[in-house]
Amino acid sequence: MLLLEDVIEEYLYHCLARGFTKKTLINKRQEYKQLKLYLKEKRGITELDCVTSFDLKAYIRSKRQSGLQPQSIVSMAKMVKAFFNWCVEEEYLVESPMKKVALPQVPKRVKDGLSIEDVQAMIDCFTFKTYLEARNKAILAMMADCGLRAIEIRQLTNKDLQDTSILINGKGNKQRMVSISPELKKVLIKFDRIKKSHFDTRLGADEPYFLNYKGNEMSHVGLYNAVQLAKERCNITKKVSPHDFRHFYSVESINQGLDIYSLSRLLGHADVSVTQRYLESMKDDALLNKSITASPLMNIKRDK
Repeated sequence: MLLLEDVIEEYLYHCLARGFTKKTLINKRQEYKQLKLYLKEKRGITELDCVTSFDLKAYIRSKRQSGLQPQSIVSMAKMVKAFFNWCVEEEYLVESPMKKVALPQVPKRVKDGLSIEDVQAMIDCFTFKTYLEARNKAILAMMADCGLRAIEIRQLTNKDLQDTSILINGKGNKQRMVSISPELKKVLIKFDRIKKSHFDTRLGADEPYFLNYKGNEMSHVGLYNAVQLAKERCNITKKVSPHDFRHFYSVESINQGLDIYSLSRLLGHADVSVTQRYLESMKDDALLNKSITASPLMNIKRDK
């Protein structure tokens, strides 16, 4: 018999070896700690083989009764499901006990995404007068034009940027390339010039591309604060985070004719279904305009 605690610990080392982020590992550890505690105290279970779908249904029901929102329950259940799927792959189990566990329906909320005017104003609110101003302008321009994750922006190194492309080290150590448009290149050229004059020491190829004022890698809070400063300067009332620029990039790329499969690769998504969720913020008028552009009859007339 395998102890549940031992197998969970092995799985966490597997996740560490796979290159999962520190934040993901913290969330997984916290969730599995709660799961072990519940199964031991409420169901009398300490061994992996003894866990059934009834136990996991009861666990999820307890989460719901505690007031946890459907989206949070689904996120939690995905971590539990990933663990038991791995147990099947490792042949510790014949079948995952999560296979027959139904998850709550998550109500769809259409997010009021950033408009082109919002993004342009936020980029323009920063100048090239100081290093931090130029850095913030370059960061917002890159997020809007490349759709990078916040951690990908922060962990970019000088060697990752080429003349017309950027090498991105994404989730799970998966690499991908994104292009640098001429408009973004103009901003980066000015930023590079100011950065070199601001820091006296020679900047190494492996050093972060975007540095804080001390010359170290930016923190997540530092990146978030740069976005909030732009929001305040532009008097934008809606909630804005670095991730909203990724949504903006996704919607605008589709609006400009990029197919969803190419977009999924550029975003570094493992599954196109994740990309599809990014597009739920598309306005009805944008969808209508796209349908007119794609109209078979309109295109037949153009060909004549």
